[in-house]
Amino acid sequence: MRVHQTPHHQPDHNLPEKLRHQPDHKPDRKPNHQPDRKLNHQLPTRALLPLATAVFLTSLTETLPAGVLPGLSAGLGVGEPAAGQAVTVYALGTALTAIPLSAATSGWGRKRLLLTAMAGFAVANTVTAVSASYPLTMAARFVAGVAAGLAWALLAGYARGLAPEPLRGKAIALVMTGIPVALSFGVPAGTFAGDAFGWRAPFFAMTVLAVGTIAWIAALVPDRPGRRHEKAPVLRALTVPGVTPVLAVTLVFVLAHTILYTYVATFLSTLGLGGQTDLVLLVFGLASLVSIAVVGAHIHRRLRVLTLAGAVLVAVAAAVLALTGGSPALVYVAAALWGLGWGGVPTLLQTAAADAGGEQADAAQAMLVTLWNAAMAAGGVAGGILLDAFGARVFPWTVLVLLAPVLAVVVSARGHGFPRARTTAA
Repeated sequence: MRVHQTPHHQPDHNLPEKLRHQPDHKPDRKPNHQPDRKLNHQLPTRALLPLATAVFLTSLTETLPAGVLPGLSAGLGVGEPAAGQAVTVYALGTALTAIPLSAATSGWGRKRLLLTAMAGFAVANTVTAVSASYPLTMAARFVAGVAAGLAWALLAGYARGLAPEPLRGKAIALVMTGIPVALSFGVPAGTFAGDAFGWRAPFFAMTVLAVGTIAWIAALVPDRPGRRHEKAPVLRALTVPGVTPVLAVTLVFVLAHTILYTYVATFLSTLGLGGQTDLVLLVFGLASLVSIAVVGAHIHRRLRVLTLAGAVLVAVAAAVLALTGGSPALVYVAAALWGLGWGGVPTLLQTAAADAGGEQADAAQAMLVTLWNAAMAAGGVAGGILLDAFGARVFPWTVLVLLAPVLAVVVSARGHGFPRARTTAA
């Protein structure tokens, strides 16, 4: 039996000398990039979870005084209405400083900026926890709001920058899970801790968690550069097509949600369900988590549809609450619809702002954070005025009225802002 050798094992003396002595190998025309491609399309969960925790802490701390209001007012020697301004002052700190501070720090590395913001946040919470002075407490709350606003203005863009382009929507969705978790589980937990250990305990806990988060970010989150070349005024982002519709939707949608959410316990009391507020909010929170999962899975292609669906679901929930005669079953159905509609809204609006902003994405995010917190502050004030004038039953109807222009703007912004065919920002 003869074994046939392949030609490349023997020299070919008919070849020119130059070619004869070249190494005999075939170039790899198809390098195996499959592992790299696979790696590039994985969500960087280890880096995103610390960012989600930062969102959780800043969201929880904003509303935490509401859960410990009696103890807070007694400890500071003021009435509950005055103590309740701790929430408003926090929101004002964010709203008044997010834009100028974002512009001033646009050239900073994202990691350095986030660590600085979280350090300021931890210090402000510590001062709040030890203060016995009302003015000092309000000053600390304002500083905490400033730090939170600075963090909020960069977190969505930071998350986008850490993820591959097809997964940027999922990255923002993961980071934004901190919001419903804070509102649905964190606030009740803070209230329980305040009742058990005193109103200062939850603020000390926020400090400890913030310090742990700083260490977590330092260890696991890669840095991303700032935008040193951007010298244009932040407000120039308003001239970018699509940014203004997104910001308008943000302002009115958040205002509608905040009016109802802030006074949901009061509203439920008028239905004889005041004792079930925690359970209603739990249903809302669980539905919000489902909403975030759905949005994260489909935002890359269906941002416009998801935004419209979110507004419609919240409107339906408000209609059910407005028309219910106090049926507990209908209230829980409405809470679930509310959560399904609202849960993904932060992700949708921040993604829409980043897409529309393009090179001005950071400026657009800063304005979104400013308007978001302005709407939260205004929601508390407007809700109080409505409550005094018309009673708690007016809140669902107010939501319906406000959502009408939200739907109109989203429908009309089909070219820019909420386009039919989504394009992603660099």
